[in-house]
Amino acid sequence: MQRLILPERPNWQAEAERLGFTWHHISGEPYWTDEVAYAFTLEQVEEGIENPTAELHQMCLDLVDEAVKSERLMTRLDIPETLRDYVADSWKRGDPSLYGRFDFAYDGAGPAKLYEYNADTPTSIYESGAFQWLWLEDRIKDGSLPVDADQFNSLHEKLVDRFRQIFPDGGFVHFSSDPDFVEDRQTVLYLEDLAKQAGLDPKFVAIGDIGLNADGRFVDEENWLIQAMFKLYPWEQMLRDDYAEPLPRVEITVLEPAWKSLLSNKGILPLLWERHAGHPNLLEAYFEDDPKASALSAAHVRKPLFSREGANIEIVDADGTERGQDQGYDGRAILQAVHAPPVFDGRHAIIGSWIVGEEPAGMSIREDVGRITRDTSRFVPHFIRD
Repeated sequence: MQRLILPERPNWQAEAERLGFTWHHISGEPYWTDEVAYAFTLEQVEEGIENPTAELHQMCLDLVDEAVKSERLMTRLDIPETLRDYVADSWKRGDPSLYGRFDFAYDGAGPAKLYEYNADTPTSIYESGAFQWLWLEDRIKDGSLPVDADQFNSLHEKLVDRFRQIFPDGGFVHFSSDPDFVEDRQTVLYLEDLAKQAGLDPKFVAIGDIGLNADGRFVDEENWLIQAMFKLYPWEQMLRDDYAEPLPRVEITVLEPAWKSLLSNKGILPLLWERHAGHPNLLEAYFEDDPKASALSAAHVRKPLFSREGANIEIVDADGTERGQDQGYDGRAILQAVHAPPVFDGRHAIIGSWIVGEEPAGMSIREDVGRITRDTSRFVPHFIRD
């Protein structure tokens, strides 16, 4: 694993704008990094990232199967009591999942270490699945990379195939997000395009425009019945919204399914450790109120159960305390062992490893001068070489 400096493509920003990748800069600072790339060997990708991703995914599914039968685990994971049966039933029915992303510390030598699982509403999917692949093709054409360079990236194709698997008869599917948040709206627009390629008929509805009709069914702003929907809106909020109460009675396919609320939760980290202590891809972790957490009193990472984009995370060690942005995430938390990501040229690199359905599907890299990955952390493409 190496960090390489390459010549910047002369027209990449104009191409990004043309394709709708408009958040390539955030508040004037680069988000997409065109002049840098990480190089991996095929063995590093297959043995270091892909295989652990598949194994951890199965461990997470086993945990869900246990949790839906356990009030104790539902309580530990902070699932609202009135909707626990709804969450459990979504698993027992086999409601399908579309995708998710594991975040790893990996240096190309030792085992990848799981930081967390973005199981419900992971973004950066367009730049991972599409723009990163276009970057690879351009680099091969301009001679910056060898003609046999490859990429761990079948995300685009696997998402199209997964939509076909979930909706084999095609049909009408709603897509929803906050329409005013550019990254979220463009992410959903990309998924709408993938759905079209899979033979579906997508329709966007702003998350705030979803309502109930006289029959108690969910409808969009034009009173179209919502029978299937992808929502870029986290389950931890949905389960606590006023409109959550009708969910168990309404026939609707939701992506991600409700059982993903059990995994999009930092509480899975101590539960995985409890069941697989010493696993090479896990970090020691405990619920903050567990007496065993005292083992991490001197050095730990404190993570609220529902924080996102590094918000309200604290790293405490001999160097002091490093904090993520305060976004108001409070309540119960877990403690995880400190394991700093590798540093290349003064930047900490974190691997995102994607799952589509049941299969590993690709990789993305974010880097930051700090140890906490934030929404402004830069996206860096990668390639595989011999």
